Amino acid sequence: MEPRNREGDADRPRSAKVQETGRVIVIGPYLRMRRLEADTQSESRASRDFEARLDEAKGLARAIDLEVADALIAPIGQIRPATYLGKGKVEEILGLITGHGIELAVVDCALSPIQQRNLEKAWNVKVLDRTGLILEIFGRRAKTKEGALQVELAHLNYQRSRLVRSWTHLERQRGGFGFMGGPGETQIEADRRMIGERITRLETELKKVQATRRLHRAGRQRVPYRVVALVGYTNAGKSTLFNRLTRAEVQAADMLFATLDPTLRAIQLPHGGKAMLSDTVGFISSLPTQLVAAFRATLEEVLEADLILHVRDISHEDAEAQERDVDQVLRQLGIDPATGDRILEVWNKIDRFDVEARENLQNIAARRPSEHPCLLVSAETGEGIDDLLRAIEERLARTRTTLNLSIDAADGAGISWLHRNAEVLDKQLHDGRFDMTVRVDPSKRDIVMSRFDAVPYGM
Repeated sequence: MEPRNREGDADRPRSAKVQETGRVIVIGPYLRMRRLEADTQSESRASRDFEARLDEAKGLARAIDLEVADALIAPIGQIRPATYLGKGKVEEILGLITGHGIELAVVDCALSPIQQRNLEKAWNVKVLDRTGLILEIFGRRAKTKEGALQVELAHLNYQRSRLVRSWTHLERQRGGFGFMGGPGETQIEADRRMIGERITRLETELKKVQATRRLHRAGRQRVPYRVVALVGYTNAGKSTLFNRLTRAEVQAADMLFATLDPTLRAIQLPHGGKAMLSDTVGFISSLPTQLVAAFRATLEEVLEADLILHVRDISHEDAEAQERDVDQVLRQLGIDPATGDRILEVWNKIDRFDVEARENLQNIAARRPSEHPCLLVSAETGEGIDDLLRAIEERLARTRTTLNLSIDAADGAGISWLHRNAEVLDKQLHDGRFDMTVRVDPSKRDIVMSRFDAVPYGM
């Protein structure tokens, strides 16, 4: 047995690293529609075209630089408890793996530990299911300490049921806690205890992260900045839109989960006010529950947001199914997508349509109910951004009070206070006094009315 390292080192996994891997096969074992009709949990994926689902799985594999040598759809009538796939299909895929020199099989579904183990034995290659693949991507993308903590927690909760294959504290040369390395099949009970202890420490650290975020939010609430959160399916263009609205340089790439760690920047609204825009991790169908739980500290920015922009890639052939997937994750977070006042749909990438198709989209958007509007934009070209900013300002203003007041032009301190604590919608100088129209949060309404003798707008 290899001796332990320094205290605390042996039971502390390092950041996830994908081991160098050769050729990869991506397998889509999708249930036929007749089997899905009664499965309410699979409703969001029932209408998903098999080819589109397989393309997404290949995109996930390429997101961590895996070389996809082959891919196939394997429709199944029922799930086999031992191998998920039927015996004939397992043998057929074995032939492909042997013939193409495959070293890793990615199966686009959630496998049980037994199913994964049996497939590895049958094919004699490493097998990665959808959950494991997404966790590998997150392990690669996490840059901040907070992101790394959340990814590690999700990894360990996933690994706890798969100790026979995945937990390898005795293999120092691997240096990671991903799922593509070699097996560690000894001291399973000790490993389980070590994982449990590590999970407890991570949860404690994440509670500190949540406390810090609450302090930051409390600080923002002391100034008149509202929070607008971007949510959407991964690769819907959220980061590109974030850059367009904030003039920031957040990484934006045409790949799944290009960005992971949350980012907050100020945006300028048309009438001079400001809001804070938050860009968070993208959602995806069958997002592992371990990630939703682990990333709750980050996703609290969405929970606390005054307005949520649901960014959709309206040019994607699977746009409607992606919308349902995002709605499902929002429900997991306790947010009702039907709440029209808080969620605003943004149909992105309209630059990919010709004139006729774009007019058709505009007609569809115009027929939407007033309580569920949508905005057509192109984050890439900037088309529709001004309309989006006006819609954000109008939606945020619904909970604010508009007041009229008159202030002495010599009262520099008072004028400065108003600019810091309210949105100044109009300001005109008459006879040495500024006649102003301002919009304030309910918490500031009484202060403005008493200090500046303000009256409600229109009176």
